[in-house]
Amino acid sequence: MKRYHLLILLVVASSFITPAGHGWTSLFNGKNLKGWDIYLKGIGLNADPQHVFSVVSDDNEKVIRISGETTGGLSTTKEFENYHLQVLFKWGTLTWGSKKGKKKDSGLLYHSVGQNGADNGAWMRSQEFQVEETNTGDYWGCAGGTADIPAIKTNDSTYTYTPDGALYTFRADSRTGRHCIKAGDAENSTGQWNTLDLYCHGDTAVHVVNGKTLMILYHCAQADNGKLTPLTKGKIQLQSEGAEIFYKQIRIQPITQLPAEILSK
Repeated sequence: MKRYHLLILLVVASSFITPAGHGWTSLFNGKNLKGWDIYLKGIGLNADPQHVFSVVSDDNEKVIRISGETTGGLSTTKEFENYHLQVLFKWGTLTWGSKKGKKKDSGLLYHSVGQNGADNGAWMRSQEFQVEETNTGDYWGCAGGTADIPAIKTNDSTYTYTPDGALYTFRADSRTGRHCIKAGDAENSTGQWNTLDLYCHGDTAVHVVNGKTLMILYHCAQADNGKLTPLTKGKIQLQSEGAEIFYKQIRIQPITQLPAEILSK
């Protein structure tokens, strides 16, 4: 399904202007994983015998280490909506299993709802802000997550975000599938810290990597037996998916509007 979205863009640009100045709340306390749940494929909830998720020191700073050895997720215990989330990440050196020697992979999942393990036995229904070497900023719909994204079709099965493209619906049971490639590449070299900014307001979401807007998603929803309902709030998950990765300075603030500057980048 595709349709042109010029009117939508004009409405968004004119209505969403600046974020509310309510200040930041840290989701990582810099000491432990209080406020987060662990779920590992084949193991279950809050059992982590291999210490896939841990807090370690890096340059005299406490950071979250995800080993990647077992597939799973680290999820906030609280749900959020209408927010600006900021997360810093950098890659480690280890890869595991089917990902060994391949691009390092993780992911920032948002609007996470429902059962643990709904996607690949590891993650909740959600929208994915992909975190993968050279692909950071891509979109994946997880376990029924869907979105309308302006894109161009680059081959029979690949779509790439472009602000003035046609609006396609990305969902697992559609002809377009559930994956849209971001515009450009803003990721720093492996081993360097990267800043991810995720803006969510209403049913719109924006993926920003190191200050560059790489994708805008509209009409975030969830599909059940062909019926779509809004998907605009939920937990936040950090994926363990076969690669060592570090996260820090995870913070969130409420917004009442999307800032105009991220819509025009």
